[in-house]
Amino acid sequence: MTVAQSSFQISANFDSGNIEVLDASNPSQVLLAIKPDTRSAHFQWFHFKASGLRVGQEHWFRLSNASKSSYNKAWSGYQAVASYDHVNWFRVPTIFEGDTLRFCLEATQTHAWFAYFEPYSRGRHDWLIEQALNKAGAELLATGKSVEGRDIQLLRKGSGGEGRRKVWIIAQQHPGEHMAEWFMEGVIERLQHRDDAELNRLLASADLYLVPNMNPDGAFHGHLRTNAMGQDLNRAWQSASQELSPEVLFVQQQMEQYGVDLFLDAHGDEEIPHVFTAGCEGNPGYTPRLAKLEEHFRSHLKHKTRDFQTTHGYTRDKPGEANMTLACNSVGEKFDCLSLTLEMPFKDHDDNPNPLTGWSGKRSMQLGKDVLSTVADMVGILR
Repeated sequence: MTVAQSSFQISANFDSGNIEVLDASNPSQVLLAIKPDTRSAHFQWFHFKASGLRVGQEHWFRLSNASKSSYNKAWSGYQAVASYDHVNWFRVPTIFEGDTLRFCLEATQTHAWFAYFEPYSRGRHDWLIEQALNKAGAELLATGKSVEGRDIQLLRKGSGGEGRRKVWIIAQQHPGEHMAEWFMEGVIERLQHRDDAELNRLLASADLYLVPNMNPDGAFHGHLRTNAMGQDLNRAWQSASQELSPEVLFVQQQMEQYGVDLFLDAHGDEEIPHVFTAGCEGNPGYTPRLAKLEEHFRSHLKHKTRDFQTTHGYTRDKPGEANMTLACNSVGEKFDCLSLTLEMPFKDHDDNPNPLTGWSGKRSMQLGKDVLSTVADMVGILR
């Protein structure tokens, strides 16, 4: 959609674009709304370009339906991101007024992009797959198809030999959580380092199974939570079907074929300004062995990086009360393995804040690299 007044334009007709223009007649006070996911009432993700900005002038953008979004409490303490080149992103002054989210840019160039978080494009995804195959030494083990026919690549780094541990990492089941594929880029970038002794010890006994983007349709269409059929993939792990959630069905079939010894599902959380993990303590098959593995993972990663903590997170499930439709719980129960959801913030990691960028793609990448250190440390005790 494009609405013009003189040379001023708002557009979102591009990969992961999402905005509805209500009134752009005054470039200094633009009224917008976030469009919901296809076949779903969920909405929160926005991404658009403003052209014809006046250098030196403040431009305010108002999201009129923010109070009705899926996570309307998340706007408190939130700052939108902006970029002049669609590469380097920074936070801008943002105010939530109870019903409307307002953010401002004093323009230094004539055009800028704005988004809920630093977006990860399909073009960059294609480049990442090439990096994995040509520089990181991974193989394209299998390719699934989304509802709309986009590729879902399963990569493997390792020989697949008998007796080797199987470490699975998947990302972006929720398409608006773009930090998850930035996290995967960090994992794949580290795999390119041949002289990494810690990584080499991991790869001596384990294979990595990587799905960089579980929901390419939703990401392309600018969705927050769902695929092209309106399905929340992280609530489909007990009911996956070829018609409604082929993305999950594909990964489940591959897990059945190869097995799982550790599962990590990378996500972003709208409300909590911290990096944290959620485990399987509510599963029927949860045991002291799994509890000890969870504690080992969290303790090691906390000491590895200031960008992780163990104080803040979700309320722990009571024994036997886990939501088994979630990937973490479903996989953990089926394969009796260490299984965690890793959450990164849309805001900032308050334990190690960065006022310029908040939590960012770059920090997500570094966390991906650091997580490999934690996996390497504990690969010998997974079973």
